[in-house]
Amino acid sequence: MGYEMGEKTFSELFIEKGLLLTACFSILIILVIVAFILIQGFPAFQDYGFLNFIFGMDWAPDSNQYGVFTMIVGSLEVTLLALLMAVPLSILCSIFMAEVARDNVRKFLQPVIQTLAGIPSVVYGFFGLCVIVPAVRTLFKDTFGGNGQSIFTASVLLGSMILPTIIGIAESAIRAVPERYYQGALALGATHERAVFLTVVPAAKSGIMAGIVLGIGRAIGETMAVIMVAGNQARMPKGIFQGIR
Repeated sequence: MGYEMGEKTFSELFIEKGLLLTACFSILIILVIVAFILIQGFPAFQDYGFLNFIFGMDWAPDSNQYGVFTMIVGSLEVTLLALLMAVPLSILCSIFMAEVARDNVRKFLQPVIQTLAGIPSVVYGFFGLCVIVPAVRTLFKDTFGGNGQSIFTASVLLGSMILPTIIGIAESAIRAVPERYYQGALALGATHERAVFLTVVPAAKSGIMAGIVLGIGRAIGETMAVIMVAGNQARMPKGIFQGIR
């Protein structure tokens, strides 16, 4: 019995140290990547200037102009507009799947959403270039002008890309709320809708926020799909129907 307990303790210790080593190795890789980027970029910052790089308005490598401020503003505008479109729809969809939908509907929707999460970004970009851009050009050209490649188009495409991420995490967070919260709200006289929206959803807000943060991470870091539909124009945007980079 003592040998078995000792062997079990050794295996648990081995797993614990192995997981710790793996976590430390992952952190080390991130630090090495950050150090490599800083070391390689430091000479350029010395020659051109960090503030000129961040707040410069002109991007013209042929003329040694490397200002990225217009790109930063464009990225933030696309991300924020995509979140305004995606977050309410994602939360409502996750509530529907977790608290309203029947089992057969849920079993149909879950694999569909998971499939959407696994589609490569270049496929989304090609779809946006062939479908969304012509639709936006047809609908808004007479009113706002432009050729369809704009902040609005990129936001619609980006919002659809981050939907599966937010929905999956938000649904899991809502399902993790103890059933007694919901039953207690019903016992106090709340309707099903009030119990869900005023008791269950607030209890799951930390998990929902985690899903939103991961959605922001994917939105702000997306490149291929956005560059195909955003217009690729390094300028300060004057409206959501103008192209940006």
